[in-house]
Amino acid sequence: MMTLDELKGYIRNIPDFPEKGIMFRDITTLLKDERALRESIVHLNRAVYGIPFDYVVGPESRGFIFGMPVAYEMDKGFIPVRKKGKLPAEVISKEYDLEYGTATIEMHKDALKPGDKVVVIDDLLATGGTAKAIKELVESAGATVAKFVFLIELEGLNGKEALGDTPYASVLKY
Repeated sequence: MMTLDELKGYIRNIPDFPEKGIMFRDITTLLKDERALRESIVHLNRAVYGIPFDYVVGPESRGFIFGMPVAYEMDKGFIPVRKKGKLPAEVISKEYDLEYGTATIEMHKDALKPGDKVVVIDDLLATGGTAKAIKELVESAGATVAKFVFLIELEGLNGKEALGDTPYASVLKY
């Protein structure tokens, strides 16, 4: 088993991307290493083990990468949350603020039913805007987020505040 520091070693740090002053945490170097990828999934699975839930929800696109193997390992279905206009059937939508503008995420209207419990898996918790929008989208369907799980948390951006009282876990913290 890799230590968390060893796992961090597979994440490439790119200064001044996408703009000056930002330290970008690039996971593509982790994804290409079979051992680091497997260890990441093991840690994500541990974070949801023992929690009663019905589905894994993952946002486009890195939430797909990490959410699908968790859903598979936990014997649960996977529900994609996509950017506006990408899903073919009737959708429910949530607009949310970005640093420079707004974005809209969507989920199929029939993906969840009242009383369903989900775990949201994503690669990164930064400001929490996407996670908060997903929570509101899930709740608008009558379902509940049982827990958020992130591979990486950028603690200085205080994204956990956007999650309210919903439990969450982060594997790696910066």
